[in-house]
Amino acid sequence: MQQKKEPFLSEASDRIHSKTNPDSPKIIFICVDTLMSQSIDKGIEQKKLPTFQYLIEHGQYYKNVVTSFPTMSVSIDSTLLTGTYPDEHRVPGLVWYSMQDKKLINYGSGFMEICRNGINQFLSDTLIHMNGSHLNPHTPTIYEELASIGLKSGSINGLIYRGSSDHQLTFPFWIHMPTVLPRKLKVKGPDLLAYAAFSNPLEGVKKLPVGPIGKFGFNNGYSLEMVKHLIQNEQLPDFLYVYFPDLDRRIHKKGPSDLDYVIRTDEQLQALLQAFDSREEALKKAVIIILGDNGMTHVLPKNQQPIIDLGQSLKGYQVLRPGSAVSDQTEIILAINDRMAYLYKLTSQYSFEQIAQTLQTDQRIDVLAWKDQGWIRVVRAGSSQEFAYQSQGDMVDPYKQTWTLDKDPNVLDLQINSQKHTLEYGHYPDVLRRLHSALNSHPGEYMVVTAKPGYELKYDSSPTHKGGAGHGGISQTESLVPLIIAGTDQKPEFLRVVDLKSYFLQLLKG
Repeated sequence: MQQKKEPFLSEASDRIHSKTNPDSPKIIFICVDTLMSQSIDKGIEQKKLPTFQYLIEHGQYYKNVVTSFPTMSVSIDSTLLTGTYPDEHRVPGLVWYSMQDKKLINYGSGFMEICRNGINQFLSDTLIHMNGSHLNPHTPTIYEELASIGLKSGSINGLIYRGSSDHQLTFPFWIHMPTVLPRKLKVKGPDLLAYAAFSNPLEGVKKLPVGPIGKFGFNNGYSLEMVKHLIQNEQLPDFLYVYFPDLDRRIHKKGPSDLDYVIRTDEQLQALLQAFDSREEALKKAVIIILGDNGMTHVLPKNQQPIIDLGQSLKGYQVLRPGSAVSDQTEIILAINDRMAYLYKLTSQYSFEQIAQTLQTDQRIDVLAWKDQGWIRVVRAGSSQEFAYQSQGDMVDPYKQTWTLDKDPNVLDLQINSQKHTLEYGHYPDVLRRLHSALNSHPGEYMVVTAKPGYELKYDSSPTHKGGAGHGGISQTESLVPLIIAGTDQKPEFLRVVDLKSYFLQLLKG
């Protein structure tokens, strides 16, 4: 039965009307935060995910797509939408230290951390600076590239949304009055920008879940109703990014084996397809692409000491306390990204090698890496082995990247073929490029610290998930994500998140 069309704001409607043939297939890209292939496979086996099963049977299904590092959503989204790693897009993680501003940048790791650093700083960094200045202005997003060739795009709840069109974020009285936020803020975005309650193109047209219980619109229900409205009113742009955030919170709490919200996501995807009148019609009119942005690894229960308190590990050093100002006495700054951390060294009194020796005594820590005179040095806790490497050289990896290797490659589980001058990745996918990128993602002297599966890093009041699940690290479990493509036979060249932007452009350019 044909859905009755509803009105849409005329300005937005004109803006997203494609100059191409209105009947040409569109891309609906759905990012399901923390969707994992093990959950999809388990749910299909139990006959609980009919929509995922239909899309897989009528499309392509890849279980081992390599995501960005750190495995945190803002950095991954930046990689996805710019087609670059953090050394180019310059969003290093959820939490990082700005040498220029001499402050920790925190886009929202947890309530206590936000309070310690200040609500004004959090709101400014997240709502103004992340898209406005932190994301490299010289690295174009897919929205900017599509605008340059006359194609239309949209973002629904995307954390990274910079584009070429002018938009206005509107903040309610109770947010802007006690803070530095203005009542209205001009931003650049794609042709359609739906950003929860702060930019709601359907305000006054359709009731959406934008109250405090629904995270002010940052929920699956908001995203679903927005995209359904576009479909039913034939207002899809050429490329539409749709973010489903709800699963992430559930898996953090319940662990990777929980299927309840995966089943709910399947039902929401079914509703999206039915907005076209049928699943078959959906795949004629759109290319439906579903990606999980990162995986998660189980965190051991409390009685098995799953939390690595870096403050305790580094108690001999002057470590900056959250909310405190950097001083001449500050020696180390920690930016905790769940199972990964950036450790900044502000003194020449200690070397990274000395700090690594201190941290290596904790068997729960995994990889420690830092830059040293043009090389990246890597060690692992519980081992005397060392590894070093540089970009460019005579060793070629599966992504046609070349490297110079020194010392023991087993530290990063690399399989080397000396005769062919090739290497394969094991437990740490695309680890050479991803570590290199993280260590060149922003100014400063810092090292990367990651935890072994089962453990999380902590400093002061940073959030933990004992008995649940965490991500941020570089292991297989959190680095390999599923990708489902239905509605086209064209295949991506490489199975990495960093390569998907070029694949999208290839599909759209025909």
